[in-house]
Amino acid sequence: MNPVSAVHQLRVFDEMGLGPLWLSKHPVTAETAETAETAVSMPPEVEQAGIAEVGNKQPVQMTAADAAPVVTVTDEAPIQESAPVSTDGSNVEELMFLPVTEFDESFAVADVPPSDGSRVSRIQAMDWQALQTEVASCQQCGLCQGRANTVFGVGDPAAPWLFVGEGPGYNENLQGEPFVGAAGQLLDNMLRALGIARGQRAYIANIVKCRPTDDNGRDRPPSAEEVAACLPYLHRQIALIQPRMIIALGKTAAVSLLGMSPETPVGQLRGRVHQLNGIPLVATYHPAYLLRKPADKAKAWQDLCLALDHFSPE
Repeated sequence: MNPVSAVHQLRVFDEMGLGPLWLSKHPVTAETAETAETAVSMPPEVEQAGIAEVGNKQPVQMTAADAAPVVTVTDEAPIQESAPVSTDGSNVEELMFLPVTEFDESFAVADVPPSDGSRVSRIQAMDWQALQTEVASCQQCGLCQGRANTVFGVGDPAAPWLFVGEGPGYNENLQGEPFVGAAGQLLDNMLRALGIARGQRAYIANIVKCRPTDDNGRDRPPSAEEVAACLPYLHRQIALIQPRMIIALGKTAAVSLLGMSPETPVGQLRGRVHQLNGIPLVATYHPAYLLRKPADKAKAWQDLCLALDHFSPE
C-alpha cells in the first residue's frame, strides 16, 4: 500500500483505539502535532494485555508473501448450526477456544439443495430493486414471524468494500439498518481507518436479513436452515455490487461465506486471504467481540492492513 503521512497514520490508529501503542517511524514536528487530532487513550486493560507487537512498527508492513495459501469457494450452500453465541457479543469470545477442525467439503457453498434450485435461479436473475422487494416479503424461514423489519443492508451499491456480519440485533430489527449502536460506532471507526465510510465506497450487510432470537427473546446465531434460506440473497447482492474486497466480521459470517465447518474458530481463519468467486475475503473479529475484548483491536487492525495490502483499487 502507498505510504501515508505520519499525522494521518496517527489519526487512523486513534480511530482503531491503537494510537498510544504506536510509534511513528517519521518524526512529527510540534507544528504538525498541533494540527493533528488528540490521541485517544486505550483502556487500561488493553495496555496490560501486552499488545507490544504493534509498537515500534507499522502494522501495515504485511505483504502477499505473509499470507497463507488462499481458499477458493464458489456459490451458496447451507452450513450446520453453530454453538449459540449472542449477536451482541456477550459470549463470542468463547469461540476462540473451540477445537480446530479440518476443512469439511460437505459444507461447500456450491452444494445448493436441489429442491431450492429454482428459487436460487430466480434470485440470481433479480436486479437490485427486485431483490429488495423479495427480501422485504420473504417468508422462507421462521425468522419472518418475529421481525419488525428486514435488514437488507446499507451503503454504496457499487462499493469496492463489502462488510458482512452475522445478523440483525434488537436495534437493527427496529431500525432496519445493520450495525447500529456501540458495535456500529466501532465499525464506523474501522471504516474510517481504511479511508472509507458508511455509504461511501463501502456496503454493509449480514448473513441473515431478520433477527434470530431464542425462546427468551435474546439474540442468537442463525441456524443452518436460516442461513441456507437467506444466503442466496447475500450472494446476489455480492454479484450486483461486485466488491473488490470482502471483510467477514466474525465467525458466522466467515464460515457461512466460505462454506467451512461451523466449528472453525475465527483465529484459524485470520491472517490469510481467502477467495469467494474470485473476490479476496479477509476474516476478522466482530465489532461486538472487540467491545468485550479491546485487546484484540490490535489483531483486527492487522486484518485490515492485510486487506489493504491485497485490495486492488481498479
